Amino acid sequence: MCRAIDVPQRDKASPPPTANQIEELPYAVELWDEEHRQVEKILARALKISLARAIFRAALEEYPNRRIVLRQDERIVEDNGA
Repeated sequence: MCRAIDVPQRDKASPPPTANQIEELPYAVELWDEEHRQVEKILARALKISLARAIFRAALEEYPNRRIVLRQDERIVEDNGA
């Protein structure tokens, strides 16, 4: 026997975050230039460490010979040192 269940409806979708809100996220995954002198680009930002670590691991696979750094604000959490 099948029984129907009520699923609560979500309100209207929240608006996407602004650039300032994204920059305020505490974790950043950085791709460094080949000379290890400066950050080439921020690959991602995250609110939670678990997501930031997953992004860091994925970046290691995507850029195997490049330096990838995971930061929490100014503190280095992980650095592959490549």
